[in-house]
Amino acid sequence: MPKIIENKLIEEFKDRASFTRQELFEFYRYFEPDLKEGTFGWRIHDLKDKNIIRPLKRGLYVISYKPKYKPEISQELIKLARKVAYKFEDTKHCLWETDWLNEFLQHQTSKRIILIEIEKDFIESLYYELKDASRSELFINPDDKAIEFYIAESEYPVIIKKLITRSPIARRTDKKLKIYTPLLEKILVDLFAEEKLFYHLQGSELMHIYENAIRNYAINFTKLFSYAKRRDREQEIKQFMTNHMYHLVKGIIE
Repeated sequence: MPKIIENKLIEEFKDRASFTRQELFEFYRYFEPDLKEGTFGWRIHDLKDKNIIRPLKRGLYVISYKPKYKPEISQELIKLARKVAYKFEDTKHCLWETDWLNEFLQHQTSKRIILIEIEKDFIESLYYELKDASRSELFINPDDKAIEFYIAESEYPVIIKKLITRSPIARRTDKKLKIYTPLLEKILVDLFAEEKLFYHLQGSELMHIYENAIRNYAINFTKLFSYAKRRDREQEIKQFMTNHMYHLVKGIIE
């Protein structure tokens, strides 16, 4: 694809909150009147591959200015990831810590939680594997009572819980160690769906997290809403976004 056409495309759509597949097709037809649908599909693939555009949801795009979310992984998390990988490398899992969210918050929180999610059949095995090797307090699938009386009082709890199938996760590498972390889309949904566990990140703070995340990072809303649907929170999250940050999601939420 000629660079000049790519530059014209960026100039045409850069100030738009979003644009449709049909609008993109009409843009190309101006330069290529005989453009076929199949060839146009490859044009879209090429634009996404070059990170010129990114999908917001099916048939809706935006020019790619925002970076992908890639938080710094602490040494504590790397140590845990190494222990998990040693025994459960071929088992689906992911790790993250709530410290990552401080960049989105209005008020910084000293509450720090590490979460390890793994396929449900391996939860207990992972717990006993980490029990003797970790200095942190470990909790398995904590209920409301455990959250209120133990996790809330724990300085640096590590929570082991079930990984929901088809969760949006990514693989990162640190000195040949494969570390699996949740995508931002998954984190946003989990914060909303588990208000008891993330009690200190609700209300106005949750609004700040969502708004700052959407404003500053590339979000795949198709992926976010698909995962939210698996957690039975799709409509609630869409309503939450509509009520509190409609200016950022106008045209995205049907």
